[in-house]
Amino acid sequence: MYPFIRTILFAQDSEKVHYRVMNLLSFAYSVPFVGRLLKSLYAIHDPSLSRTLWGITFPNPVGLAAGFDKDARFVDPLACLGFGFVEIGTVTPQPQAGNPKPRLFRLVPDRALINRMGFNNRGAAGAATRLEARRERIIVGGNIGKNKDTPNEKAGDDYEACLRTLSDAVDYFVVNVSSPNTPGLRELQDSASLSRLLSRLQAVNKTLADKPILLKIAPDLSNAQIDDIITVVRDTGIAGIVATNTTLDRSNLTTSAGELAHIGNGGLSGLPLQKRSTEIIRYIHEHAPNIPLIASGGIFTPSDAIEKIQAGAALVQVYSGFIYEGPSIVKDICRGIGDRNKQEYSKVR
Repeated sequence: MYPFIRTILFAQDSEKVHYRVMNLLSFAYSVPFVGRLLKSLYAIHDPSLSRTLWGITFPNPVGLAAGFDKDARFVDPLACLGFGFVEIGTVTPQPQAGNPKPRLFRLVPDRALINRMGFNNRGAAGAATRLEARRERIIVGGNIGKNKDTPNEKAGDDYEACLRTLSDAVDYFVVNVSSPNTPGLRELQDSASLSRLLSRLQAVNKTLADKPILLKIAPDLSNAQIDDIITVVRDTGIAGIVATNTTLDRSNLTTSAGELAHIGNGGLSGLPLQKRSTEIIRYIHEHAPNIPLIASGGIFTPSDAIEKIQAGAALVQVYSGFIYEGPSIVKDICRGIGDRNKQEYSKVR
């Protein structure tokens, strides 16, 4: 059924159809008993899927990556689709329009997306208000960033403002310094800049609700840069790493060079990112096995998720896979991980 629906959806503008579908889902959720119906169709209840990290118990390890629900407008209906957690954002202190449209593109032959959204969102205060009013008790992460017109030397002010505003509304934070769509943002991944930023946020965090703070990194880093980030994570004592954000790499794509040139700049997500994100997860886990990892990038099937977990991830997130595979992706992945858990259990008996 979904492949047919996807054909209809993919015939429309990517960003417009995203909000059409999500607004329709929200309307459906407002109808009595629809939320319960959705949960019966898509949620898996298997105790073996539960994961506890940072004192938070995730009912299953499959989450929705940041970027899908930037403003925390759709957390309640998304919670009914079986996700173990949802990450909202990227949220900035002040509302901003983001980059000019069009800014979201499908690379269907590659099962990928290119976006240059530019942190379009309605601001942290509005997100906090909507989260506090939500009905479903799903675990929510807050992905935070800086406004486009904030210079890097004052970026800490923006991240701190988001932290303070969302502290009581989310269960964990993710510091986004790795989007390619805000000019100069990735410069904050430099070890000195990153250490200052994370140290500041940790200090502020301890005066608030003291929620776990994670760092989201780019897939385009060298091993030496990853080593520096591992050192910063250890030194600042933050809770973990999300690997990875979108890539600037365009190698080995089926989509023609002409089409890519027509689309222009932006971060690439989806299946082409699968191998690199797994490599980074494995590298970090081998060099710093005590740092908890959330894997993001190229997860479409149960075997994709299991590969990330075997590489060292504690949790996984989907985004492009959710768009290409449809709402059953969470149930399918959870069933696959549950079956693997049963097989592993039977081996040790």
